[in-house]
Amino acid sequence: MDADPTSEGDGATLLDRPDPRHRWWRPRRPFVLPSQRATADNIVAAPTPLQPIDLADDAEVAQVLDLAVRVGEVVLSAGTGVADTTAQVRFIASTYGLNSCDIDVTFDAIRIWADRGPRLPPASDMRVVKYRSLDFTRLAAVDRLTRRIRSQIVPVEQAHTALDDLISSRHPYPRWVSTAGWSLLAAAIAVLLGGGVVLAAISFATTAVIDVVNRGLHQLGLPLFFQHMVGGVIATIPAIALASVSDHWRTDAALIVAAGITVLLSGQQLVGAVQDAITGAPITAAARMLEVVMMTGGIVVGIGLALRVSTMLGIAVPEIAASAGRDTEYLAIKISAGAVAAVAFALACYAERRALVAAGLSGAGGTLVFLGAQDIGFGPVLASGLAATVIGLAGGLMARRALTPPLVVAAAGITPLLPGLKVYRGLYALLEDETLLGFGQILSAFGVGCALAAGVILGEWFDRLLSRRGGPRDFDPSYTSDR
Repeated sequence: MDADPTSEGDGATLLDRPDPRHRWWRPRRPFVLPSQRATADNIVAAPTPLQPIDLADDAEVAQVLDLAVRVGEVVLSAGTGVADTTAQVRFIASTYGLNSCDIDVTFDAIRIWADRGPRLPPASDMRVVKYRSLDFTRLAAVDRLTRRIRSQIVPVEQAHTALDDLISSRHPYPRWVSTAGWSLLAAAIAVLLGGGVVLAAISFATTAVIDVVNRGLHQLGLPLFFQHMVGGVIATIPAIALASVSDHWRTDAALIVAAGITVLLSGQQLVGAVQDAITGAPITAAARMLEVVMMTGGIVVGIGLALRVSTMLGIAVPEIAASAGRDTEYLAIKISAGAVAAVAFALACYAERRALVAAGLSGAGGTLVFLGAQDIGFGPVLASGLAATVIGLAGGLMARRALTPPLVVAAAGITPLLPGLKVYRGLYALLEDETLLGFGQILSAFGVGCALAAGVILGEWFDRLLSRRGGPRDFDPSYTSDR
């Protein structure tokens, strides 16, 4: 049950409350956003003014509910967790006076029921999320609109107009810039894994082809599973061609495939899936995880198909050396590659310019922590979790200064650490009939992905804990600015 912001939860109203200036009494805040929040800064210096509407006016109530679920649609489609989305929807509704609401957020739908009192029938609204969009500019714009609603008196009509404008606005960059971002991400991953200029250039060109081809297939309505399958085939063909040239390139060519896998895996809603599982939304978590598994399965099928055909034709396939992977050799170059990879991912997802610096610092810091943790003896799963925790903690602080949702910084920061090389190792082992080793590598890749997602969530929790202790007071509509 949702508490009324004018009551203490036990039937007492604000008029019945003891004087909060007395030291022996500390008021319980009846409305504080939950700790799982989607916006970059839900801690504001000045409390938000309530903008109560006429609850008897069906049209006004319907406008508020529609505004709330539309805001939730944008953040949910970008990969935000159920708890964060619920907090956003509840906050919008409460700001306009709909304090007693039941909100149900699932994988592809948002439902809200508002209690208008004993003499009025409840009101409800529903929104189906029909798309998934990695548009970080739109996500940041909705975040700013939410802050504006809670810090200014914004009429519902104006809020709807502002939301319409930001949803229908064009991307801040041309489409080719996004393609260049994905390609630069692949090149940076190849360097991070130990590749040279040639491998980086091939990875860049290969990813550009994947992006252009998959964009055309998407316009033709091909399901995403088959798009990822085609992407896996395209990522493997140049590596096979390079491996067949000479034995010198046979090992290094595998890094091209690993870079392609990382690009195809990036942007999947793994963080949101794990967050939902941790914060008590198992149904949505299962749906999101199934989507991630299916998309990863498409990549695996595409790469496996290309490798099997190559083997049947007697063409050498890229192999994995026992020492291949991330280490602290050429540390400065690899940290720079991690930063470039994070910036490239943010750019590919249309992040605002102010967020690119925060994303780069997050990628560099996460890469440094990961490589350092592995160097002192941590395994890849623990090292990934530790690095992701640092990314989540620092990302929240940097996101607050950059006025952008922490999801942008976190998703960009963990991208250089995605286990593309482990996925290929598992596939190569299965191809060589090393079943136990192959499944072990694939399960290890899954463990790394979950550790990255869980670490980000833990880091953001630490960030919010520190902010509440050292920052301004949380929003509480029962307080006025003159207190």
